[in-house]
Amino acid sequence: MTHYSWFSVFAKALGGNKGWDRAWRDPEPKAAYDVIIVGGGGHGLATAYYLAKEHGITNVAVLEKGWLGGGNTGRNTTIIRSNYMIDGNTHFYEKSLKLWEGLSKDLNYNAMVSHRKIYNLFHSPSQMEGFAKRYNIMRSCGIDGEILNREEVMKVLPYLDYSPNARFPVYGAASQPRAGTARHDAVAWGYARGADMRGVDLIQNCEVTGYQRDASGAVVGVQTTRGDIKAKKVGIAVAGHTSQLAEMAGLNLPIESHLLQAFVSEPYKPLIDTVITFGAGHFYISQSDKGGLVFGGDLDGYNSFAQRGNFHLIDHLLPEGKAMVPCLSRLRFQRTWGGIMDMTMDGSPIICKSPVDGLYINGGWCYGGFKATPGSGWCFAHTIANDRPHEFNSKLTLDRFRRGYALDEKGAGPMPGWH
Repeated sequence: MTHYSWFSVFAKALGGNKGWDRAWRDPEPKAAYDVIIVGGGGHGLATAYYLAKEHGITNVAVLEKGWLGGGNTGRNTTIIRSNYMIDGNTHFYEKSLKLWEGLSKDLNYNAMVSHRKIYNLFHSPSQMEGFAKRYNIMRSCGIDGEILNREEVMKVLPYLDYSPNARFPVYGAASQPRAGTARHDAVAWGYARGADMRGVDLIQNCEVTGYQRDASGAVVGVQTTRGDIKAKKVGIAVAGHTSQLAEMAGLNLPIESHLLQAFVSEPYKPLIDTVITFGAGHFYISQSDKGGLVFGGDLDGYNSFAQRGNFHLIDHLLPEGKAMVPCLSRLRFQRTWGGIMDMTMDGSPIICKSPVDGLYINGGWCYGGFKATPGSGWCFAHTIANDRPHEFNSKLTLDRFRRGYALDEKGAGPMPGWH
């Protein structure tokens, strides 16, 4: 397979861009594998890549019911960050951000990672104290972060509403300089190409409909629309459909699925060169390389497996954006889309071996799925290869719900829809 470089791009251009190799194969499924990963999104592809790269396990298949990267990986707002403070989340997300930093070089594929900073605005003294606590914890763990006062924010974000009668006065902001964005589909394609180069079979249009079990009840394979496939280990990384895949194995997970919408405006000249979140409401915004302003907010507020949003959230979200950045009122938003969020009872993910032998779970990502892609795949691969979690995901186990050891990062209590 071609090694991507400036020389290969130049040479292929001289030849009319002919002769490029396929980015990955399209194989028929084999009768058996050492490991099957269900789900061909960012997390599943990253898991397969790190199984091959870090652990030498290459007899692996990734099964995707549609096309690679066609689920939540292609339906998010591309933000990456590690500004978490709860033990169990802090070091995990920092590991993921460090992997982001070298991802394009590691994959030999441009994931378009942009460390453009994130600013979390606060609008009251109490919010400032809360963010100061969070960022002091981050700094004590060696994670970058800083607190800016109102005057400092005015210099870097001059387009916010600082007027005396502003609906939400800006007191300052918390910033993580290494945070930013990445190109979501390029991440999926890069991991797919990297896994394929190491011998992993990427099998599209192959929906899992059930599990094969032995006499003891252990999972020993899967049933699919393309036939039965044996496997020594099966990992599921299917985002909003986690509860459905787990139910096939007799597991009732503490997960609800909710719809989350995202939006993009018409293309506009460069305006927002960072990521901004609105502290008085749940609103976040950045600008894509094509010029569109990409933004999102809260869940639609009810359980759903739909990928199409509803107008009531649009009616709630757009005024929030206008209150924060008044000049947004001059723009038309171009399109909206939805993704299925698997929300846990405490707002933190699950990466562990399941109570069913042979089955491993990667799910419950709430709002943190895309930013966690490299760290999730790295830790899930370690868990599958060694039958035990890595230190980074040792607290992200299903068993914490039985023990009452919640990782409630947001402090919202056992309400999945509030996380």
